Amino acid sequence: MSDDPVNSDWWRQAVIYQIYPRSFADSDADGIGDLPGITGRLPYLAGLGVDAVWLSPFYPSALADGGYDVADYRDVDPRLGTLDDFDRLVAEADRLGFKVMVDIVPNHTSNDHAWFQEALRAGPGSPARERYVFREGRGAGGGRPPTDWVSCFGGPAWTRLPDGQWYLHLFAPEQPDLNWDHPEVRADFLTTLRFWSDRGVAGFRVDVAHGLAKDLAEPLRDIGDVPGYEPEDLPEDGSHPLWDRDEVHGIFREWRTVFDEYDPPRIGVAEAWVRNSRRVSYARADELGQAFNFDFLNAPLNAPALHSVIDGALSAAREAGASATWVLSNHDVIRHRSRLALPDDLTGPGRDAWLLADGREPETDLALGLRRARAATLLMLALPGSSYLYQGEELGLPEVADLPVDVLQDPTWERSGHRVKGRDGCRVPLPWARTGPSYGFGAGGAWLPQPEGFGELSVEAQEGRAGSTLELYREALRLRRELRRAGTDETVEWQGSVAELSAGVLHFRRPGGWHSVTNLSSAAVPLPAVGEVVLSSGPLSDELPPDTTVWLREAGA
Repeated sequence: MSDDPVNSDWWRQAVIYQIYPRSFADSDADGIGDLPGITGRLPYLAGLGVDAVWLSPFYPSALADGGYDVADYRDVDPRLGTLDDFDRLVAEADRLGFKVMVDIVPNHTSNDHAWFQEALRAGPGSPARERYVFREGRGAGGGRPPTDWVSCFGGPAWTRLPDGQWYLHLFAPEQPDLNWDHPEVRADFLTTLRFWSDRGVAGFRVDVAHGLAKDLAEPLRDIGDVPGYEPEDLPEDGSHPLWDRDEVHGIFREWRTVFDEYDPPRIGVAEAWVRNSRRVSYARADELGQAFNFDFLNAPLNAPALHSVIDGALSAAREAGASATWVLSNHDVIRHRSRLALPDDLTGPGRDAWLLADGREPETDLALGLRRARAATLLMLALPGSSYLYQGEELGLPEVADLPVDVLQDPTWERSGHRVKGRDGCRVPLPWARTGPSYGFGAGGAWLPQPEGFGELSVEAQEGRAGSTLELYREALRLRRELRRAGTDETVEWQGSVAELSAGVLHFRRPGGWHSVTNLSSAAVPLPAVGEVVLSSGPLSDELPPDTTVWLREAGA
C-alpha cells in the first residue's frame, strides 16, 4: 500500500491490481461479479499489499465486447451495482489505504449510447451523425464500404444501415467509432473525467489511446497493401490514417488540464500499441503521464532479450519524465503461467491454434509454466516503475484454454469466422474457496465455467501455506515497499559479465544494496556472494536453479 497517500508521485513506483469486475466476486448469486462483491474483497487486496486497484469497465453495456461497449460513461451497469455502490467502494479503498483507477473507453461507444441512437433516428446528413464517422459507400448504389479498413476483431470496419449509409467501427459493429474532431465529443469526455475524479478516482487507464485521432479528410484513404495494425508496421511519422496520429496528443494535453485541477493530480496510463519511439509522447507529464509498455510481456524468456527490453523501457521512461510500466498478464492476453509454458517461438497464430486445440497442442507443462511465471514476477517486481498485476495471477492461475465454444462471449470468436477463440480463457471467474458451486466466487454458478481443480488454486487453499504463489506475492510486495523506501532512484545497475548474460543470467542492483538475480538458463549457476537471500521464486540450494529469481540484500544494507 502507498507509503504516503497524498504524494502526487504515488504512481511512479506503485503496484496496481487490475480487476475485471464481472469475474472478481459476485455478491448476489446471479453469476456475475459486481461492485459490492469487489468492496467485500478489498481487505484481501489490502493484505496482498497493492497501492491501487484498476477497474475494467463497469458501465452500462450490452456486453458485446465484455463491457468495452459503453452505453453511458457516467453510470454503473445495474447488473454490477449503483453509483452509491461505487462511492462505497472508493471510500472503503481509501480507508484501507489504497487508490482506485478506472477504465475509460474514448475511441468508441456502444451502439446503445444515446448519441448513436439519436444519430440513427436523425438520418443521413444530420448534425447527430457528425459525432461518429458516417459515410456513403462506394460503387453502384453505394453498396461497397467507403474504404478497405478492417476491424481489429476481423471482417470489415464498416457496417451499412438500412438508409444506405455506412458507419465506422474499428472493433465490433456494436462499437461505433467517435469522431474526435467534433468539439462536443471532446467536451463531453472532459465532463466524464471530472465526474469520476470528483468521486475520488485517482486515475484512468485509457483504452485504445492511440486510435482517437483519424484522418477523416475526403476522400478517405485506403490502406491497401500497407500494413498498419501491429506496432512495428505503423509509420514512424504518424501518417497512418487510423492509428498513432500526431493529432491525438492535443486531445491528451486537454485531458492533462483536467487532471491538474485536482490535488493530487489525476494520472492516466495509455493503452497504446505503437512503436517504442512513438510511445514516449503519451507518457509525458503534459499528457497522460504513463503508457503501457507491453514489450516485457511479449519478450521471450531469455536473458539478453529481457535485458534489452528493460533498458529500452527505462530509457523511454526517462525521456518522457515518467516511470516505466511492467505487466505480465491482463484481460486481453493468455495468462502468463500458460504463456510461459508454450514454446518461445509460438506467437500470434500459433497461440490462437493452441487455444483452438483446447490447450492440448502443443502440450504445456504447467509446472514449468508456474516456475517461470514466479521467476518472471519476482524479476518484474524488483524493477523500478509501476507493476500492473492482473487478478488471479497471484494465485498462479493458468489460462482456461478448454472452454466449450458454446459459452464463448468474446466477439473475436464470431468475427474471425471461428479461427480465433478469443480472450475468455483469461477472464474466468476467480476461485476464492476450495469448494462450492463457483469456488467462492458467489453463492451460485459463474458466468463462465471454472475448471475442475480450480479449488486447489483458490485463496483458501493457498492462504498461509508456505511456498504458495499467493504467499510469494504477499512477501514480494512487502519487501518491495522496503525497497521503495530505500530510495527513489529509478535506475538499475547491471551486474555480472556479458558472458553471464549470454549464458542466461540477469543480475542488477537497486538502491539500498538490493540485488535481483534471475537464472533463465537450463543449468544451475552459482549464487552471487553479495549478501543474504531475502526471497526466491523457488527452492534454493547453494546454487540458483534454472527458471528461478532470487532477491539478495548486501550485508549491513
